[in-house]
This record gives sequence, structure tokens and C-alpha cells, in this order.
Amino acid sequence: MFSSWLTQLNRGLATPIGRVAPLIWGSLSRSLMLSSQRRVPELSSFVARTNTCGELRSSHLGQEVTLCGWIQYRRQNIFLVLRDFQGLVQVLIPQDESAASVKKVLCEAPLESVVQVSGTVVSRPLGQENPKTEALRLQYRYLDLRSFQMQYNLRLRSQMVMKMREYLCGCHGFVDVETPTLFKRTPGGAKEFVIPSREPGKFYSLPQSPQQFKQLLMVGGLDRYFQVARCYRDEGSRPDRQPEFTQIDIEMSFVDQTGIRSLIEGLLQYSWPSDKGPVGVPFPSMTFAEALASYGTDKPDTRFGMKIVDVSDMFRNTGAGFLRDALSQPQGSAKAIRVPEGVKYLKRKDIESIRKFAADHFDQEVLPVFPEANRNWNSPVAKVVMEEQGLGLIRRMETQEEDMVLLTAGEHESVCSSLGKLRLECADLLEARGVVLRDPALFSFLWVVDFPLFLPKEENPRELVSAHHPFTAPHPSDIHLLHTEPEKVRSQHYDLVLNGNEIGGGSIRIHDAQLQRYILETLLKEDVRLLSHLLQALDSGAPPHGGIALGLDRLICLVTGASSIRDVIAFPKSFRGHDLLSSAPDFVPPEDLKPYHIQVSWPTGSGAEKNSLNQPQHPES
Repeated sequence: MFSSWLTQLNRGLATPIGRVAPLIWGSLSRSLMLSSQRRVPELSSFVARTNTCGELRSSHLGQEVTLCGWIQYRRQNIFLVLRDFQGLVQVLIPQDESAASVKKVLCEAPLESVVQVSGTVVSRPLGQENPKTEALRLQYRYLDLRSFQMQYNLRLRSQMVMKMREYLCGCHGFVDVETPTLFKRTPGGAKEFVIPSREPGKFYSLPQSPQQFKQLLMVGGLDRYFQVARCYRDEGSRPDRQPEFTQIDIEMSFVDQTGIRSLIEGLLQYSWPSDKGPVGVPFPSMTFAEALASYGTDKPDTRFGMKIVDVSDMFRNTGAGFLRDALSQPQGSAKAIRVPEGVKYLKRKDIESIRKFAADHFDQEVLPVFPEANRNWNSPVAKVVMEEQGLGLIRRMETQEEDMVLLTAGEHESVCSSLGKLRLECADLLEARGVVLRDPALFSFLWVVDFPLFLPKEENPRELVSAHHPFTAPHPSDIHLLHTEPEKVRSQHYDLVLNGNEIGGGSIRIHDAQLQRYILETLLKEDVRLLSHLLQALDSGAPPHGGIALGLDRLICLVTGASSIRDVIAFPKSFRGHDLLSSAPDFVPPEDLKPYHIQVSWPTGSGAEKNSLNQPQHPES
């Protein structure tokens, strides 16, 4: 919404032809206003307006803009909804006496009057946000789909998929194969949805990916497989996750990592929207160890700096207790990040919030250090650090006068992970103050390679689990460690990262049945009978093969600048995995469950059994 000043008004050029529930349209305008920045054709050149109604978003906050459009709705003479060909925006009607004449005109103008307004873009006041906006959008999705943003997202998605299919099948001879949706339980990986059958005690599972089928296709001699695949994971929804999702699934025979990476770089280059700028190839790459050491994560956002710097050597003999104690432990290290202009933009409460986050989530003390000693908030530890190593720390961190350094110490991986989270938190705080760190129009691709093949089990660190899935081949240089130190073996797995988001992952697969059996049975303690069909196939002459899956929903979300993958899916599930449009999942009468030999055990006092016989409800609307 923005505070308005009327500059022109034409009355009664059209009459309303229909009426839409205002809360729904208000939610649509909200989604249009706050979508991320994206490159679009210049729609306000040569005309009086500076922007269209549909393009205003959070990046425009504080800017003076001029809009033109039709009055669609007015409420209590407080605000009106202005509409143009691209979207809607709320316009605050001035309430002060000096603007009484403007208020009179706006309040008396018939709906569908044409107006030109100028004013400052502001966000809704705190406490006046629409908490049920997204729930309403999902409940009335057929109305939400009419918005410019949803039309743009879905049409761009269709265009990119068409170009991908053209590149893979038309240019490189891939075969588009549909694989089954009803399958059996796969050991390891994400939790799967279970589907009952009419045979007592027997269930299907919905595949979390077509992994086994595409490997079987390689054994079957298909050589190059591709599919726009539907996948399922029973792990709840997050802004970047859905219980059912779509991936561009690819597998090739007689290929290595270099071949897969070159294929994907060409695929994205070929299918990339022309208005988003060219995609430069080859994409840079770094190892998992390098990513963790420099960015504290295996999916770094490389659009901005603030890299983690190891300063352990500077504090071996420090008088600062928490540093000395940490460095005396095995794998102990001291590390720091430089927050550019942290003194200028971060308030004391921000720093305290950062320190509390590190303490609560990583059990680590984080020390803010400033180049100027008088800024160190009477912190004795910070003063000791500056007295001992102030000049050396400033040089190592390349610190400027208004920068701030966050210093912490502990076990290497834990410290890196902590600073990786704080790096992103500081970036959020700086950008909220107007500092531009992550250009939304920049697309920064990165390959991350050399992941560990195994990780220790959380509940029993002496046992191993697959870092990705049990079909990933070990790194050729580490095969000798499988029988002695399997926890040190690197994998032939690779991830593709875009702007700090994992958009794809794949690996070279194990094509030797004996090696696959050893990893499953001996190292992972899995029941190999569940995978007897795959082991049999590998023993029948499997070519070396590898592949990758690109997360289509997440990729389109980043390309369009949407705030959630739900904004690039026609009929998504809610945050809790519900379909608010149709009220799914829903209750099933007991007589419909009998053929599947299933009986529901209702929680005591839940009232669910009674509800199952009544009208379904919308728990999130």
C-alpha cells in the first residue's frame, strides 16, 4: 500500500461488471507487492506512471512512485484498491485536514474511475498483516490463478520444461520414460508415503525418486533416460519443500562427473529465460570441505563475501579464556567473519540477538570485536583480544573502520556451521537496513563435490548411514578405505547450488553387484532382500552410469523470484501438507477401509471419530 496524492481523476469511465470478495483480492495484491525482484520488460516507459500496480514489492519500500489505474474497491474511506493490467495495490486515503479535498474526491469517486496517484511505498503496520492470506489463496486457488504473478510463474515454468525436453530428447537423444508411482519401501533416505493394498499386511510405497528404476533402465540398455518425475516424501512442508514435488530426472550410461556437469550446464543455458540474462559456463566448483570451511554450509550463497577465516594460529597463547579452552581440545579452532559496516548498521540488540542464537543453537560463545577499542562495549574479553592481536586480526580480516568482526571458537565443524548461520543472519539484518548484498537479479551457480560417502548415525555414532543414498559410488581414490576406515571415504556425489539453494543433486552409481551388497549389508546393516531385484540386475551386466535430478519447483521459484515454491505450483499443499481447496487428506468411512484390512485406532478424546462422520473442515483457513 502507499500513501497517495491525487493528481488526476476521471469519473465514471466504466461501471463495475462483477464483485469479488475483497479479502481474497487483498491477499492477491499482497503476494504481488512482496514478490522478489525480477527482470521484466519496461512497462512504464514513455508514460506518466513510474511503475505498474502489479510490480510493487518489498524492494520498493520508501520509494516515491506514480501509478495509474481503475478504482476496484474502497473500504470505510480508509483505503482503496487500485487495479491496472498487471495487478493490484492498496492506496491509503489521506486522513489529515490538509488533504481534505483529495479525500473527498477519492471517497466520492465511483468504482471503476480512472485515477493517477503519487506517493511513498510503505508496508503494512505491525500487527495488521493478513495472517490467513496464504490459506485463503490456497482455498480459493482458482481465483488466485488469475493473478498476473501466478500466470507469469506457471507460463514461464511451462516454457522452461519445454526447452529442457527439446534439449535432452531433441538435441542429445535422451528417451522420455515414465516410471511407476506404486513401488515398495526403499531402505534409507526420506520417509515414504505408504499405500495399502487388498492383500493383508502388504503395502505399496510412493517413490521418493525414480532412483532404482533409472538404474534398471541403464542395465536394460536404454543408455540415456529423462523424465519430468513426480516424487513424494512424507516429511511435512517447508517454504522450499512439498510432500509431492517435481524433478527433472536424468541418467546416462558410460559417463563420469564431468560429463554430467557439462550436460546440466548446457541444459540450463539452453532453457534459461532470455529476459534473465545469459548463463555463463562452466559453473565454478568447490569441495564439500572447502564450502564448509569458507561458508559454513554445503550450499553457499556466493553472491556476497563475509567468508569464514581461520584465526586459530593467532590465539594459541591467548589470555581470553573461551578461546584458550576451545583451542586446547581436539579439532579445536578459532574462526571469524567480517561484517561490513556492522558498526554503522547493526544495533546493540542485533548483536545480542546474534550471540543468543549461537548460544542456543550451537552452545557457542560469539564475541563481537570492533577495530576501535572504545566501541567494544566495555567487554573485557574483546579488549584482551584487541590488546593481544588487534593489529594482526585487522590485517587478517581486512577490516575497515566501521566493520565488525564476529569471533568464536570450538570444534571445527560446529564453529563453521555456527558462523555459516550467523553470516546469513547478518546479511538479513544489513539488507533490512538498506545495504545491498545479494543482488536478486544475479544468478550464482556453484557445483559442490567430494561429499563424505557416510555419516555417523545420530542415535548411534558408531554405526553409519548414507550421506545421500546407498547407491552412490565411492571416490576412486578412497576405495581402499572402505574396509578399514569407511567414515573417511569420499563419494562421487555432486550438488548444484544456486544463490544458496540446492537445486540439484546426483552421483555416479555403484554398478558392481558385489560392492553394492557389501555397502548395504556390511557397512549400512540393511536387509538386502529389499533390494534383491536391483542386486540381481547389477549382476547381469550393468554399464558404468550416473545421473542427477534437478528440483524443478525450487529452480522455477528462484528464477521467478517467488517467496515460496507454492507460488510456482498450480495446486500446492499448505505448510502442513493439506490441500485446502479440496480438504485433503480427508476421512474415509470404515466400510471403505475393509477391503484393505485396515482399522483406524482413534486417539483418546480426540473427537476425530465423530468428525469423520461430519462435514470436513479447513484446519488452516
